[in-house]
Amino acid sequence: MVRMIKRALLLAAFLAAPLGAQTHPADSVSAERLRGDVEKLVSFGTRHTLSSQTDPERGIGAAVDWGLAEFKRIGAKCGDCLEVLPVSDTITAAPRIPTPTLVRNAVAIQRGTERPNEVVIVQGHIDSRVSGALDFTSDAPGANDDGSGTALVIEAARALSGETYPSTIIYALLSGEEQGLHGGRILADWAEAQGFTVKAVLNNDIVGNSCGKDGYCEPKVVRVFSEGPRADLTDRLRAAQTRFGGENDTPSRNLSRWVAGLAGQHADEMQVRQIWRTDRMGRGGDQVPFLQKGYPAIRFSVGVEDYDHQHQDLRTEDGVFYGDTIDEMDFAYLAGVTKLNVRALDALARAPMPPKVTVDAAVKTYTELRWTPSNGATAFEAWKRPTDQSSWGENPAERLESPDPHVVITGKDFPGIRGDDWIFGVAACAGPYCSPVSSAVPGGAFEPVAR
Repeated sequence: MVRMIKRALLLAAFLAAPLGAQTHPADSVSAERLRGDVEKLVSFGTRHTLSSQTDPERGIGAAVDWGLAEFKRIGAKCGDCLEVLPVSDTITAAPRIPTPTLVRNAVAIQRGTERPNEVVIVQGHIDSRVSGALDFTSDAPGANDDGSGTALVIEAARALSGETYPSTIIYALLSGEEQGLHGGRILADWAEAQGFTVKAVLNNDIVGNSCGKDGYCEPKVVRVFSEGPRADLTDRLRAAQTRFGGENDTPSRNLSRWVAGLAGQHADEMQVRQIWRTDRMGRGGDQVPFLQKGYPAIRFSVGVEDYDHQHQDLRTEDGVFYGDTIDEMDFAYLAGVTKLNVRALDALARAPMPPKVTVDAAVKTYTELRWTPSNGATAFEAWKRPTDQSSWGENPAERLESPDPHVVITGKDFPGIRGDDWIFGVAACAGPYCSPVSSAVPGGAFEPVAR
C-alpha cells in the first residue's frame, strides 16, 4: 500500500510540473474542431481510392493533399516540429483495384528526443466508399467511416505537437483501406524499412457515433479490438505456446488491457469495452497489416455500430435514410475517443519499451522471472495473475527500483510460487509512466517473431 501511495504521489507531481494549469494535452481536444475537419472531408464529395488524384476539389487526391497541408499547418505552429511526407505505392493488381493506382498516405512524424527509433503510430483511413466497392463516382461522404478517425488523428497532432517526448509519434491518414487495407500495408512496410521499433499502433476506424439503427446507444463506451493468437505465428512458436501457454497474452492483448486501465483512471470520460478478437466478425481494418508483421496493434471502434449509415449509397427507402453523413454523428462522443487516444499516445511516448520476459518454473516450487533491460527505464513492475483471470488487476506484485542508477534490475524470484498456476509479466517504467505488461510466455514480447 505504501508503494502504491508513493507511486500515485509521484504521478501527480510529474503531471503537474510540465503542464502547469493545463493538466493534460487531452484537455485541448475540441469537438468543434473535429466537426470542422469532418465537414471538410465530406466536402470532397467522394474519397474513393479510385477517384481523381488531380482534381483540386473532389476526390482522394484533394483529400490527401488537404491532410498533408493540415499537418504542415500544425507543424508550423510548433517550429516545424512535424516532418510531413506522403508514404505511397502504386498498386498494380488487387481484387478491388482493377487498374494500376497510386495509393498515398499522409504522414506526420514527431521525432522523439531520446529514443527516436521507438515509434507509436496513431492512424485512421481517409478513403470512403458507398454500397458498391468499385463505385468511385457517386458521392461517398464517409463522415463516420472514416472521417471520424481521420479527424481524430489530426486533432491528436494538434494536441500533442507542442510536447516533447522520448519516443517518436507518427500520425497517419491512410488510403486504400476500403479496397483491401492497402494504405495500412504500405505504412507497415515503410515502418519496417525505416528500421523502426514499433511500440504500439492505435487504429481508429468508425469512432464517431453513439447510437445504432435500433436506437440502442452507448455514449461513453468505445470498443478496443485485439488479437488472440498472433497473426505472425510460426509452427515453432505455436508448438511452444501449446507447451507453455500464451494464447491470451499477445502484445496486442496486453496493449488493449493497458488502454482499458488508462481509461479506467478517468471515469468521467470514455470507457473501454475490450473485444477479444482481431476485428468485428468477418471484417478487418488497417491494424491487420501491422499484426501480420508482429507489431502490437489494436482497433478503436464505436460501442454500437449504425449499419444504415456506413458503406451505403445515399438514398431513402421505405422512409429510412441510408448513407454515411455528418448528421448521423455524435461529436461529443468523437471528442471522448480522441481524448483517450491522446492520453494513450502521451503515456506510451513517455514510457520505455516493454522488456522481453522469460520465466523458469518448470518442476519447481518457486518461480524465477527474468527480463531484458529497457532503454530509459528507471524501474520495473513485476505482475502475476491466475491463468483464468482476464486482467492483471490493479497493483503489481512488486515495483523494483535500483538505489544505484548504474545497476539495472533484471530479475525477480517468487519463493513458494508454483508457476503452473500463474501468468507472469513485467512492465518497464520511467517515473510514473509504465509500458504495457510484457507477458512471460512464448510470443509475449513486443517484437516481431523471428522466422
